[in-house]
Amino acid sequence: MDPVFNDRTQFPSFYRTIPNEEAEMDGIVQILKHFGWKWVGLIVSDDDTGYRARERISKGLLSNGGCLAFTAVLQDNYKIIDSHENMIVGEIEKTTANVIVLFISTTFTYSLAHLLRFHKMPPKLLITSSFFSNIITYEEQEIKTALNGSMSLMIQEGKIPGFEQFFYTFSPNNYPNDALIVSTWQKLFDCYFIDTPNIIWGIPGTVVKPCTGNETIADVNLFMYGNHNYRLNKFVCNVTFTTFSCDTHSFNKYGDPPVQFEIIKCFFFQRHHVVITKVGTFNASDQKTQLYINSSANLWGPYFKLTPQSLCNAPCAPGYRKSKIEGAPSCCYDCVPCVDGEISNKSDAPSCFKCSEYLMSNINRTACNPKTMNYLSYEDALGASLASIALVLFLTTSVVQGIFVKYWETPIVRANKQNLSCLLLISLMLCFLCTLLFIGRPTQICCLLRQVTFGIVFTISVSSVLAKTLTVIIAFNATKPGSKLTKYVGTQLSILFIMCTLGTIGISTVWMASYPPFLEADMFSKMDTIILLCNEGSVTFFFCIIGYIGTLALLSFIAAFLAKDFPDRFNEAKNITFSMLGFCSVWGAFVPAYLSSKGSRMVAVEIFAILSSSAGLLGCIFLPKCFIIFSRPEMNTKKLLS
Repeated sequence: MDPVFNDRTQFPSFYRTIPNEEAEMDGIVQILKHFGWKWVGLIVSDDDTGYRARERISKGLLSNGGCLAFTAVLQDNYKIIDSHENMIVGEIEKTTANVIVLFISTTFTYSLAHLLRFHKMPPKLLITSSFFSNIITYEEQEIKTALNGSMSLMIQEGKIPGFEQFFYTFSPNNYPNDALIVSTWQKLFDCYFIDTPNIIWGIPGTVVKPCTGNETIADVNLFMYGNHNYRLNKFVCNVTFTTFSCDTHSFNKYGDPPVQFEIIKCFFFQRHHVVITKVGTFNASDQKTQLYINSSANLWGPYFKLTPQSLCNAPCAPGYRKSKIEGAPSCCYDCVPCVDGEISNKSDAPSCFKCSEYLMSNINRTACNPKTMNYLSYEDALGASLASIALVLFLTTSVVQGIFVKYWETPIVRANKQNLSCLLLISLMLCFLCTLLFIGRPTQICCLLRQVTFGIVFTISVSSVLAKTLTVIIAFNATKPGSKLTKYVGTQLSILFIMCTLGTIGISTVWMASYPPFLEADMFSKMDTIILLCNEGSVTFFFCIIGYIGTLALLSFIAAFLAKDFPDRFNEAKNITFSMLGFCSVWGAFVPAYLSSKGSRMVAVEIFAILSSSAGLLGCIFLPKCFIIFSRPEMNTKKLLS
């Protein structure tokens, strides 16, 4: 029925007794949506109903992510030509869609019957509108073969028990005292009851047709009374009634009754035997729509065993997204895998969505998993190895310290400034221990302490070495006659040591006050890893401390190198020369290695530099003395050193 009748201004008293065609179109769309059919063919009649169906079904499909594989327009009976029918059959044969919708007006039933009779159709599941009841009356086997197993929307039917008999046997004789029935009967049959008072009996020459009460309503043309509808309209528009089947009926604002369709499945057998099975219902109102499908019924016979797939392409699996194919319908697409860091966890995902910066996509790109935390851990082989080496070197230094304390008064210990040697050993022990601040999960406290601790302790070590070197030079030159360096022998070198240490403390204080280090999580260097690290706050201050320590080391190296040719009894200068050479080599290589490393490897580079340079100092300066104490005790005499 044309939607123009919904205009209550033009047609205020128009009421439908069956649902309008738009509701039927919506029902077909809901069936397609329920079964996931997104790639369907559509055959419509060449009239307004067909064109409205094409537009509404196409829009409904599109809103659900589907589209039409083809659209064919069935022409009227007198326009039937072979080329037109061949074109429609060709579309059906070449399409990959397994579902075809037929929505045609009843006046085009013969055109469809002619098409199905004279052209063999490939097995498809047909979804038809309510015109289907007209076409099943055709007896040709070709038509029944093509329509076998089709699914149709049919207007819900119902019978009022006894109404037909009551209607056609109704007589006013059964209601003799009802003035309304008598008056209505007289108007219907244009007759008058003799015993009913009426002015027309008194008009001379008037031929009056008497009413007997035995007239039949079936003989009355009821359409001639349509002009009186306006009198009933104000009552009908608000009426609500319940049928014998307990269905409640009323009219909406457009004069439409409730949308109630039955979904039927039609099977054709030999000898014109037809089985029509109800497999579902479709009901709709202004508030909601309700589709029910009986999944236990035989929905797919005889051509399909399982739910037929009617898609332009296979659904994209989870982990993939749809990618539009240029020039293809909207429901035809490629499946593109999600990129690293993105996932899709449902089929036919329109797009992938990014995992949060703390998560990464799994291999299949179907879920976000926590990223791996990267830092130099005690559980790692590298972290455990470095921690073990640091502890071994710490214990070794402690043993050397114990040896020096035990042999405190021996000439070889006294000749090399016991206090400076003891301070150097303590600072070396602290150097080995401070590396433990670099291992393990970083915290804000560790980030603040580790570089400052390293800088101060290392400055004490290198300052001690510089003081020992200057001690050798001053001690040698002070023995010369008239030398003025005698006054510097002793506690005067403590001032140098303190000044060197204060330099590092000053740099560290400014650093902590202006740009202190802080804990940082680097989530972008590696897609699957969160690198926990200590941001130094200011790289400039960090390398200022490295440069400051390096400058002290270089001065120690130069001073020791100048003193390496002094007499053998002052041979500690040679040991310091080698230790400073190794120290400067390690830290010279440290800078490019540190800058080119990331994450835990960067921390490991710094720990290695600390351990190797400190171990070099320990080995080059103190190992020869321990060798003399234990293996060459005859050299550890005052006579030999004097």
